[in-house]
Parts: sequence; C-alpha cells; structure tokens
Amino acid sequence: MNRPAVVVTLLVLLVAFGAAVLLTVPWTVLPGAAPHVDIAHDFTKAEVAREVAYHSAIRPPAYASLVLGLVLAGVLALTPFGARIVTGVARPAGGGFVAQVVLGTLALTAIGRLATLPLDALAERVLRRYGLSTQSWSGWLLDAVKGLGVATVMTSLVLLAVLGLVRYAPRTWWAWAAGVTAAFVILGSFVYPLLVEPVFNSFTSLPAGQLRSDLLSMAARDHVPVKDVLVADASRRTTSLNAYVSGFGSTRRIVLYDTLVKDATPAEVELIVAHELGHAKRQDVLHGTLLGALGSAAGVCALALLLSWTPLLRRAGASSPGDPRVIPLLLFVVAFASLLFAPATNLISRRIEARADVHSLDVTRDVPTFVASEQRLARTNLSDLDPNPFLYAMFSTHPTSPQRIALAREWARLHP
Repeated sequence: MNRPAVVVTLLVLLVAFGAAVLLTVPWTVLPGAAPHVDIAHDFTKAEVAREVAYHSAIRPPAYASLVLGLVLAGVLALTPFGARIVTGVARPAGGGFVAQVVLGTLALTAIGRLATLPLDALAERVLRRYGLSTQSWSGWLLDAVKGLGVATVMTSLVLLAVLGLVRYAPRTWWAWAAGVTAAFVILGSFVYPLLVEPVFNSFTSLPAGQLRSDLLSMAARDHVPVKDVLVADASRRTTSLNAYVSGFGSTRRIVLYDTLVKDATPAEVELIVAHELGHAKRQDVLHGTLLGALGSAAGVCALALLLSWTPLLRRAGASSPGDPRVIPLLLFVVAFASLLFAPATNLISRRIEARADVHSLDVTRDVPTFVASEQRLARTNLSDLDPNPFLYAMFSTHPTSPQRIALAREWARLHP
C-alpha cells in the first residue's frame, strides 16, 4: 500500500468535506436576530420538573447501555475473542470468506445487542411509566430483532465489498473501497425510504379531505413536488408527535405520525410539515448524503492507515487487513469514531434544523401556532428544556424547544 498516496487522498477528502460543510450548512439562519430564551415564560415549574424527572430516570440505563456496548466492542476488537467468534460461527458453514463475514457480523452484532438488552428494557420501562411508549413487550422484542437483521444485512454488504477489495487489490484497495463506501452511502439514502422504513411501520395514504388538500397545496406553493401524503402507524409504539418528508424526486412523500393527525390541530400539522418541506426545498437530505459520502471515503483512508499498523492487527488476531477476523476491530473503530465526532455532526444538524424552522415561519407566517406547537411537542415528547451543555453537544440533533420558541419570537420582531 502506498502510504503517501493514502495520506494525500485523505487530506484532499478532508478539505473537500470542510468546503462542503462551509457551503451547505447555514451558520446564520436569521440575520440580525438575537433570540432570548426564557423557559419560565412558556413552561410551568411542574412541566419542567416532570421532564427533569423523566430524564433523570431514562439517562442511567441509556448511557450505561451506550458505554457497555462500546466497552464490549473494544474487548472483542482488541483481544483474540472477537477473532475466535468470527471463525467459530463460520466453521459449520464451511468457514469460507463469505461465511466468516456474514455470520461473524451477525454474531458480533447479536452479542452486543443481547448484552445491552436488559439495560434497554429498563429504559423501555421508563418510557412506559411516563406514557411515551405504547408497545407490548413482544412488539418491542420484534423491533429489536428487525433492527438486528437490518444492521446485519447492511453491515455485511459493506464489509463483503471492502474486505473483498482488500483481498483482490491489496495495494490499491483503499482507493476502490473509498469509492464503494461512498456509493453505499448514496444508495442507502435513496433506498432507505423504500426498503427499510416499511420494515418498522405500515403506511397508508391520508384520506381525501381538507388537511390532505392543504398540505399538498402548501407543498406546491413551496415548489416542493410531493407524490403522496402518508400516515405511519407510530401509535403502536409511541405517543410522540412527528412528521417528516421522505424520498427524492418521484418518491418524495410527506409522512405524518398517526398520533400527530389525531392530537394536533390542522394548523399545527401544517406548520410542522412546512418545517419538513424546508428540508426538502434546501435539499438537506441530499447535502447530508454527500457529506456522508465524503466523510465515509475519508474514513476508509484513515482506516487503511490504521490497518497498516501490524501490531494492532496482531492484537486483534488478524493476519492482514483482508482477514475477516479484523471485523471486530472495524466495528469498534466505527462505533468509537461515531461517538467521537458526534458533537460536530450534531452542531451541523442543529443549524440545519434551525433553518427549517425559519422556513416554516416564512411559509406559514404563523408565530402563535409555532409557539403553541413547540409547547405541545415539548410536553408530549418530554423534551429536555435545559440540557447540560456536554450532553447537548453529544446527543442533541435539534435545538431545544425554548430555543426554537425564542427564534420564532425573534422572527416576529424582524417581520412585523
């Protein structure tokens, strides 16, 4: 492997990624604004106390599950145990390359899921105690199995492609793998709404009526082509209210949670959908996909440099970067890197969400409904109203409800 070429390619990809971030991320969403956040103005002490109690109960099992999963992945990656699992589970199927990759990925993913399952069950109990989950335990376990299956299939496909390239092009595999991984990211973004979403939810068209007509008319006025308005059966697992725009081009559709259709006013539904149309109009999903493709290609180059370190491969029990026994190490590196870069990706996400909020206000010009809907969403979803700064950076993909309300009032001041 030509290490200087890998380093140069990595630097070029990082520069391209940085330029794409600067060009596509809205660092200023409302020029001239100076929003003032005042939680007490919009939420009572009892509401604040309830969400604080909820988060105090949900965080210990949730964070313990995260830490346990990462520690277990590290143990399997940096000791011979992970390599032995990969070879052991594939032996009954002949022990070939494909069997090791597919069955090894399944076994490692299942071990991590089973280890954290008790903690996830504790978190589920908290969700039920606070009325946020409506699932039966059988439904909850079925979703866990579905998630395991989807993760195994997607991860196995990527690993088969990358490790196969290492075996058949040992000197230039990193370049081919960077391109293939980026292509998987782009392809996944297009097929996810069509293949993965139906695994977890059932969708039906919103019946003809005033709400459907208003939503389609709003999308047309906003110059966002929409094929259909669908309702997802989210109420079988949650009481949360939500909506999103899914797909690209001819597959784009507005998706409403059935909880939103049932509990929110038509004006609130329109305003939430206007926010989602803002994402579609600004092509946020497409830009995010391109950023993901650049980031994944850069990650493959960085991984190639890491796997060229022979002592690390020996520690993992692998003989070469193309040895399937390297899979535990790859899974651990990806998990650790995702957590490491979470503050940056969440910051980008929050700026994009803030711009979509401004778009919804530009379209509807309905600040009172915006404020009322944010209050309703925060109360129903038990949103964290004043998160710890570290936790906010690590885990918050959206601005807080008080921040969004403050932005709306500032928009009103700038648009009298």
